[in-house]
Formats: sequence, structure tokens, C-alpha cells
Amino acid sequence: MRHRPVPPAAAGRGALWIFVLVNLVIVEALFLTAGTGKNGVLTVAKFVGLHAAVLMLFQLLLVARLPWLDRRIGMDRLTVWHRWAGFTLLWTILTHAVLVVLGYALLDGAPMVKTFFALAGVPASLLGICAATIVVVVAAVSARSVRRRLRYETWHGVHLLLYLALGLAFVHQLLETTTFSSSVFATAYWWVLWLFAFGALVAGRIVLPLWRNAYHRFRVSAVVPEAEDVVSVYVTGRRLDRFPARAGQFCIWRFPGHNRWWLANPFSLSAAPDGRSLRLTAKAAGTASAGLRHVPVGSRVFVEGPYGAFTSVHRTRPGALLIAGGVGITPIRALLEEEPAGDVVVLHRVRGEADAVLADEVRTLVADRGGRLHLLTGRTSEGATPFAPDALRALVPDIAERDVYVCGPPAMTSAVLAALRELDVPARRVHSERFGLA
Repeated sequence: MRHRPVPPAAAGRGALWIFVLVNLVIVEALFLTAGTGKNGVLTVAKFVGLHAAVLMLFQLLLVARLPWLDRRIGMDRLTVWHRWAGFTLLWTILTHAVLVVLGYALLDGAPMVKTFFALAGVPASLLGICAATIVVVVAAVSARSVRRRLRYETWHGVHLLLYLALGLAFVHQLLETTTFSSSVFATAYWWVLWLFAFGALVAGRIVLPLWRNAYHRFRVSAVVPEAEDVVSVYVTGRRLDRFPARAGQFCIWRFPGHNRWWLANPFSLSAAPDGRSLRLTAKAAGTASAGLRHVPVGSRVFVEGPYGAFTSVHRTRPGALLIAGGVGITPIRALLEEEPAGDVVVLHRVRGEADAVLADEVRTLVADRGGRLHLLTGRTSEGATPFAPDALRALVPDIAERDVYVCGPPAMTSAVLAALRELDVPARRVHSERFGLA
């Protein structure tokens, strides 16, 4: 448990808001001092375009996987914010494009369709049109109704086109925008801002993972079947005491030579890092996870991370309630190793006792700490609703006085979070993590 004047999550959110607000103030000040457009509509189009540029840079920071932000906010929440910022960017770009075409159409006294094709013949405008088209396509495939029909690899491949769109938009701004060339300060500010955003992305997504893998040289040291469809993989490496992982976090794992390089899975650490090895435990849910039991001992592993804010850093209370669904017990089991002796309650939701992953380890850890373990079995379709507010209160009467950690399938996690809100558990004491990268 930590006592801090500012909770880590609040510090992370505050840093992001300050970044956005400060840059919005600077951009709007530059807009006001750089002069107007050729008519009122084009002036508004320029204003909207400048804010689209700031949104692009904010998007890069949200997915840069910067350790400081990730440990305080968590990749799952940053990804959700990235999604909503992305759709906001879509409408901002479309508004900017329509206003530009309308402004020039009014200026030339020509139809908007004719004006659009005239602008498409200008290289600077064509770059902007291409960037906007890519954003529209990516947004279309990211809509939930479409996304559910696509394989993750297909969606991810299309999503990568956004980097091309960013490059085209950057050149478009260099050629078209006068706001950021109106003064030495404006030019320097714009270049520093873009270099910072792209630098953060390259550092967090490319440089840091490559450096860590070259430094630690991760290899498979053991593969241990835990059940018919569950396997644990032990990974060792050089100087793992310097690998900055905590119990509750996850990594993105690749097994070169066993799977294709683009096949990666986010698996939580199922044991607290001890400086000698890392352990992941996975249930066969797809081609990559099902094949883990056949990974050769001694083979190389490429590890990205650690990621996630599902750690004891966010603890605020002496008592803890740890709620897991299915294989979501893996980060909970790791957290138990960091849990001091005292008031801890674990709720593990499974269909049947045979589905309780790592049950013996969890039972031993809970007993060693003088805690309580409730194995909640049964199917929801059969009337078993252990996460209804009254059921949770019956199991843990002082639930509102505890830190609550929740990890499991999306439907279960949503049900638990809704029940916790009804039970008036303060949001700052609720810590959850959802599976998935997209």
C-alpha cells in the first residue's frame, strides 16, 4: 500500500490534460496572431485544421507505450482514449476538408465538386486529401460492427496505414499552413512538437523493446502443462533483476521460429518477477496460444513490455478484494505473492472446479496470508450470478472499504464494475484490466 499526495492514476491523467491544454493554448494564440484566411470560411477551416494537427500528435502519444504513462494509466485505458480521440480526429478532418472546399468554392464562385477536383490537382492539397482518405478507411474498419468480422492481423495491417497518413498530413501542413511559419517561435514550436511526438512513438514502440531484448536475451527455460488446455512457459534471460516488471503486469510475447513474427499475444505474468525468470500461463484460445506447449526449450523469445497499471502501486487501503474470471486469475495469482499477510479475499469465477487455473498455487498463497478464497462455479445461463451487488455484499460485507482488483473476460468485468458502482465503492479503489490489444 502506498500513501502519496497525488495518486499515480491522477498524476498520469493530469499530465496528459496539461499537455493537451498547454498546446491548445499555444496553437490558438498562434492562430490569432498569424492573420486570417482569404475569407471567413477558410479562416474557420484553418482553425479546425490546426486542432486536427494537435489531435494527431495526441494520438501518437496515447499509443507510444511510454512506461511512465502506462504504469499510471494502463494500456487498456490509453487504447480506449486513442479510439475515441481517433473518431474525434476523423470528424475534425472531414469538417476541415469540407470547409476548405466550400471556402474556395465561394471564393471562385464555382460548384464544390469542380472546386474539389481543382484542389486535387494541387500537390499540397492532394497530400491532404490522401491523408484524409486513409483516416476515413481506417475509421470504417475500426467501427465495432466491422471490426468484429475481421481477424486482428487484418485490422492491424490496415491500421498501420495511419502512419502513412500522418506522414502525408505532416508534409501537407508544411506546404499549406502559414500559421506555423508566421514567426521563428511558431516554426520552432511546430518542429519541436512533431519531433517530440514521433520521437516518443519510436522510442516506446521500437527502440526500447529492441534494446531490452538485446540486453536481456530472453529464452524459454521450461514449458509446463497445467491442464489439458493450459500451459505455463518459463522465460529466463540475462540480468532479469533489471527488467522493470511488477506483479500484475503483462507483456506482449513473440516466439520467433515457432510462430510468424507478426503473431503476438498479450499474456499476464502469472508469477511475481523474482529477478531470475518470468512466467506466463495461457489457455488455448487460438492458434498462437494453443501451440505454446510445443515451444522448444532454449528457443528465443521477443518480449515487449512490461505493460499495465494493474499493480500494487495503486493500493490505497489495507484490505484487498481480488476478483478473477477464468484465466484472469494469472495476474491475481502474481499479485498474491506481493500481498502481505492480512486481509485479502479472492473470488475466482469458473464454470467448474476443473477449470480453475493454478488452483493449488492460489489456494496455498491465500492460506499463507491468512486470507479467504471463494471458488464461484456454475454457468450464468443456469442462474449463477455471483457478481450481483447483493451477492458481492454477502461474500464481502466491507467491500466498500477495500481496494478491488478485477481481471477477466469483458462481460464479467463489466458486470463486476457495474455492481461495484451500485455498492458505492469509490472509483479510485477499483482497479481493472481488460484483455486484448485492439
